[in-house]
Amino acid sequence: MAVSPTVPMPSSRALQKMVMHAKEDLAGRLSLEADKVDQIDLIEIKAVVWPDSSLGCPQPGMAYTQVQQDGLRIRLRVGKRIYSYHSGGSRLPFLCEQATKDDSLTSPGSGSQ
Repeated sequence: MAVSPTVPMPSSRALQKMVMHAKEDLAGRLSLEADKVDQIDLIEIKAVVWPDSSLGCPQPGMAYTQVQQDGLRIRLRVGKRIYSYHSGGSRLPFLCEQATKDDSLTSPGSGSQ
């Protein structure tokens, strides 16, 4: 059984910046006014190991480096809808619209069989 490497969580200040970036991006996509960003709930922020450079969000017709990437998954909620933001390496969180399953990532410290 292989064990995934531990992914260090960024400092709380860095996490706050990443969450704020994701919230501001989502607010813009939903045409929410700047003072309405607090209507976006943070459900989860999790350190993950993405299986490749697509960061868990592969696009059709694209090729990706097949090397695991340390990153984050940020899940936000507006009303009843949940939005998944992915990041990794030096890339800021971006909306992954087709993210619906957790099977594209490995949690740090979990094993695979």
